Amino acid sequence: MATKKTSMFTLTERVTLNVASLDTFATIDLGSYVDVGDRQALQIHSVDFIFQGDTPNNSAASNMGGAGLAQVQLTDLNRGGLVFSNDRALVASGALNYEPAGYLTNATDLYPDNFGKGSDDGRYVVNDQLYITARTSSLAGAGLNITVRVNASIVSLGAKDFMAIAIQSTAADN
Repeated sequence: MATKKTSMFTLTERVTLNVASLDTFATIDLGSYVDVGDRQALQIHSVDFIFQGDTPNNSAASNMGGAGLAQVQLTDLNRGGLVFSNDRALVASGALNYEPAGYLTNATDLYPDNFGKGSDDGRYVVNDQLYITARTSSLAGAGLNITVRVNASIVSLGAKDFMAIAIQSTAADN
């Protein structure tokens, strides 16, 4: 289906939440990686979410006031907010839950698409942006930072495969 053009590399972007209960947005530009003319796509192998306080040495818990939930999603279409898990544009999502007694729990979905170790495993993206949406229900400190780390490689797709992914991505926009 796909021919690898590069080894795996990592793209990162950080979103800073300064206000509780308000969606905050960021993007990862894929214009240098996706080429429609050459049927070149980005294959996403895994996505990690790292939660930190307002400085690198501050924990996320120190900046979440009381009980709180921080959510983050990565999509390949701009939905303008958080989406349900059945949305085809959803690439990955994660959450950090903070309890007043000091307990932290986190959850990351088993995305993208499948989590195997094979060379064909992963999510193919032909759009020129990835969109990050984050929100927290509680904030006591100066801010909460969420870093999104995308492990990916560039692949070349056959004409039929590229068209199928492009059509699916366009259909997901409706």
